[in-house]
Amino acid sequence: MSETEELLISNDIYLKSGIHIGTKFKTKYMENFIYKTRPDGLSVLNVQKINDRIKILGRYLSDYEPQDILIVSRRENGWQPVRVFEKATGVKILAGRYPPGILTNPQLKNYFEPKIIVVVDSWPDRNAVRDAITNGIPVVGLCDTNNASNNLDLVVPCNNKGKKSLGLLFFLLAKEFLKNKGGFKEDEFKFTLEDFTPE
Repeated sequence: MSETEELLISNDIYLKSGIHIGTKFKTKYMENFIYKTRPDGLSVLNVQKINDRIKILGRYLSDYEPQDILIVSRRENGWQPVRVFEKATGVKILAGRYPPGILTNPQLKNYFEPKIIVVVDSWPDRNAVRDAITNGIPVVGLCDTNNASNNLDLVVPCNNKGKKSLGLLFFLLAKEFLKNKGGFKEDEFKFTLEDFTPE
């Protein structure tokens, strides 16, 4: 089987979304995922590794019930993708400002005890990461080339800043999650890639 046959979607669609385009800054944590550095200084992530990690995350999340998963996105470009992901999967999301104490203070009426958390970017979402670590909750982070991943249980490399990139990632992840949960039929999935991608 050739590598391209194993991709969740065509390589062209991956490249058009910019999911592989990193930043000019790269951390030692992300070196294994970087394919090359372009002449303009931008690091380029390995599409095959992005694809493989989306598959791994789909399997990993499918071990949990939707109500036990929390996806956090402080970054505005992630809001529409995570909201559509919530509609498609039933997974709980927090788009926008992260409410202090939501995971640590049982007195709050919006207190929530997830069994796993996914953050769109571990830097703006650092309060959620810190609270999850305090409570011993596993944390998955979508990481660009400039992210540190030392507090994450699983890293999914990607351009975690672009609208098209995040739209594609959550579109593919929704399908992988539902497929691994069982009973998923491609022709019954009523959401399109465009639904996940903000204008």
